[in-house]
Amino acid sequence: MTAALRELYQDVVFDHARTPRNRRRPARSSHQAQGHNPLCGDKVTVHLDVADGVIRDAAFEGEGCAIATASASLMTEALKGKPVEEAERLLEGFHHMVTDPQAAAHPELGKLEVLAGVREFPVRVKCATLAWHTFHAALHGGHAPVSTEDGQ
Repeated sequence: MTAALRELYQDVVFDHARTPRNRRRPARSSHQAQGHNPLCGDKVTVHLDVADGVIRDAAFEGEGCAIATASASLMTEALKGKPVEEAERLLEGFHHMVTDPQAAAHPELGKLEVLAGVREFPVRVKCATLAWHTFHAALHGGHAPVSTEDGQ
């Protein structure tokens, strides 16, 4: 990755960390779950409004490090309007991108690619994936809070 591209990616991550999109409690949500990363102190609640197999709205509440906040912000932007099946493929692609050092580019991830560099810092992977695991729990009715201590 060139220095200019890395700087652009960092700018996008910092922008989403400083000014997170969709950080709010929505007026309506059909699914929600809570997540916690004890190592870093990140806490997130993901809210989804799902109807007819489509994620009509996605939002989050909580506090976390810059990576966790940026990831939740980028995730909620990416999920809105997506069919549930496509959203789950995004989760799989995102998880693969940040955990596999040999991962190739994932064009279907779009702006989410800015977090690819997290895989170079294994301790930060849990920060980046917390909102995604919490999204999955919300979608599938997880009532127990998601914790990165559980190996996620």
